[in-house]
Amino acid sequence: MLFKKKTTVLFMLVLLVLAGIAASKPPKPTFKNLKVLPKNISHDDLDKVMDEWKAALGVRCNFCHSPRKDDPKKMDFASDDKPEKEMARDMYRMTARINKKYFHYKQGDTTAVAPVGCMTCHHGKEHPESSAPAKK
Repeated sequence: MLFKKKTTVLFMLVLLVLAGIAASKPPKPTFKNLKVLPKNISHDDLDKVMDEWKAALGVRCNFCHSPRKDDPKKMDFASDDKPEKEMARDMYRMTARINKKYFHYKQGDTTAVAPVGCMTCHHGKEHPESSAPAKK
């Protein structure tokens, strides 16, 4: 009788563990090689940031991201092959420092709009103008 109870308890524990494993949520997708954006950024938030940067520079994904070596029709978002990607990181750090130092803007504040961003200088162009407009 004691053997049956132990077997039943062991069987129930195994079932409980298996049920827990089956019910657990799959891990959140983690993005590879994020250096300036939060490591736990959601897919939707990452897409939003990338869409804002694309619009501010008037470019597409392949401006900063290189194609995958095994399938050139797809992007290798983790790759650092293109220097434009590191430049984008540098510019992100620069605008964050400017906004924090001069405008007391805190990253992650969803109620405020950052005073300085990509559009401030780029105005929808890949490279900002390097000289003042000619006088009329």
